[in-house]
Amino acid sequence: MQVLVVGAGVVGLGIARAVALAGHEVIVAEAESAIGTITSARNSEVIHAGLYYTTNSLRARHCVRSRRMLYSYCASHGVPHKKTGKLVVATKDAEIKKLEDIFKQSQANDCENVTLIEPADARKLEPEVFCVAAMNSPETGIIDSHRYMLALRGDFEDYGGVIALKTRIDRLVKIPAGWEVHFGAGERIVVDAVVNAAGLGAQKLARATEGYPQERVPKLVFAKGNYFGYSGRPVFKRLIYPVPFHGGLGVHVTLDLAGRMRFGPDIEWIDEENYDVDPRRGDVFYASVRTYWPALPDNSLVPDYSGIRPKISGQHEPQMDFIIDAPKDHGVLGLVMLFGIESPGLTSSLSIGEEVATYLSS
Repeated sequence: MQVLVVGAGVVGLGIARAVALAGHEVIVAEAESAIGTITSARNSEVIHAGLYYTTNSLRARHCVRSRRMLYSYCASHGVPHKKTGKLVVATKDAEIKKLEDIFKQSQANDCENVTLIEPADARKLEPEVFCVAAMNSPETGIIDSHRYMLALRGDFEDYGGVIALKTRIDRLVKIPAGWEVHFGAGERIVVDAVVNAAGLGAQKLARATEGYPQERVPKLVFAKGNYFGYSGRPVFKRLIYPVPFHGGLGVHVTLDLAGRMRFGPDIEWIDEENYDVDPRRGDVFYASVRTYWPALPDNSLVPDYSGIRPKISGQHEPQMDFIIDAPKDHGVLGLVMLFGIESPGLTSSLSIGEEVATYLSS
């Protein structure tokens, strides 16, 4: 079977790898000039443990399973990574109940080695942190996402897959022989199956897919996340997260593999793609960070970068789960649509890839 995967972000590459390993011929079409340049290149590069997500949701199931797979994959493929651990901290008494609820959720999600700890024990681990209660997640880590995507690409190419960069798919048409794929100046090919893993472009491609029920296309909401770098020497060895708020995990401390420390992301609801970081947002960052690191110096945060989450729920709406819309759901053979694959999409990519591959083999 010849399968077209649209989108060469981390999820598309994870799918392409799994489909190639299942014995299919794989073509990856990417509109940009390189792999993983949009959402996959603009995130925290965190390997999530799976603490927060609703029991039996796609987020919970894929994150926990794929996180275990990902550490093994990184070790076997030489992908730089580090199991740093993470503290989730309550900074006022009103947040303790929420922290306890997250702990219970982590246990329901089968997250290993998670513990609730006292403030004194948190300060033994991270002397600079302030909290009234904390949760320790030693299975959380960080990854070089670009090296990971290069490894995924190498895997599917080793199995005969090919990637077409600067190739924007304009239209998909269901025909008796499979799918007619329109791109470029009137160019077209025919494949047996298509996977839409186009991220921020998934809804546009779904609307241009003849034969796919249009009422199944969810809305797309741009939720921009800004990051600020820290100009001093890092003071934390672990990731530090506040208790989550509605719509996101809060402005947290994240580290890169070079040891640099940065803060983010916030949530900025926008109407169109825009990756500029407004320095004025730093005022809110100082206030947020000082709830758990009161000693944050003035004038130490520097605008860094931003990313856009491909959300399918809005500002005042409950967070939606991932959507993996397969033939068993929509009734159209040889077509899998993915929508709303935001965090923990990077962590979940290997498991998502395996699930999608089963839909193409059945």
